[in-house]
Amino acid sequence: MNRIFPKNTQILSPRVIVRPYPSWKYRLVVILVVCFVLLSVSWVMFEVGKQSRNTLLEEFTEEKIYGDSPYDPAVCRQTKRQQLCSEMGELIHQVQMHNTANANLLKQIKALTYENDQLKEKMLFFEHLMSGSAKNGVSIYQFSLKETEIPGNFRYALTLIQGGERPNDFKGKVRLLVTLLQNDKTKTVPLVNQESKLDFPISFKFLYRLEDSFKVPDDMTIKNLQVQVYENSNGKVLLTQTAQPTL
Repeated sequence: MNRIFPKNTQILSPRVIVRPYPSWKYRLVVILVVCFVLLSVSWVMFEVGKQSRNTLLEEFTEEKIYGDSPYDPAVCRQTKRQQLCSEMGELIHQVQMHNTANANLLKQIKALTYENDQLKEKMLFFEHLMSGSAKNGVSIYQFSLKETEIPGNFRYALTLIQGGERPNDFKGKVRLLVTLLQNDKTKTVPLVNQESKLDFPISFKFLYRLEDSFKVPDDMTIKNLQVQVYENSNGKVLLTQTAQPTL
C-alpha cells in the first residue's frame, strides 16, 4: 500500500525574533539627544569659520592693499607666513587682472556704442536722402552738441546735405560761435579749426560732416553753440542753427 503521507511529518515556520518594543518616551529622548549633538556640531563649525574669516579680513586690512601702503611681498614674508603671502599675492594678481579686463571691456563697449550711434545716424541720413524729402540746395541735416564724460569737454557734430540736381559742388565755409556764461555775464567767442583759423572751409556735392570737440574753462558754463554756413560767392549767412548742450 502506497503511503500518502510521509512518515516523519514536520511543520516548517519562519524564525521569529522577539525584541522589546521601545516606548515613545525612549524614542523622544533619543531624538532630542541626536538633535542636540547636531546643533552643537553646527555651532562649533560656524564659530570656527567665523574666526577664520575675521582673521583673514584682519590680515588684508593690516596690509592696506588698496591704500597708501600697497602690498609688498618682501614685507609680507617678514611678518606673515609664506603660504599666506603667496595666497594674498595670487589673489591681488587676480583682482588686478579682473580690473584690467573690466577696464578694457568698458572701453570696447564705449567704442562700440559710439560706432553704433554713428551707424544709426548714417542710416537715418540715407533713409532721409532716399525718401526724396531732402530740400533743394544746401541744408543743415543735423547739428548737435553733447557733453562728454570729461568735465567741461563738449563734442559737436554737423551734417550738411545738398539736395536737388546738384550740378556743382557746394563751396563755402562754416563758422562756429559758442556762447559762454561767466559770473552772470554772457559772451560769444568763435571756435577755431586745427589751423587756428576762424572759418572751416567746405566743399562737397552730396554730404559734408564736421565733428570735433572743445573744452570750456572751469569757471565758465556753455549756453549754446551756433553754426553759420557761408557760400563763397556770397558773403552773407546762408544757413544758421543753434544747438543746446545735451548729455
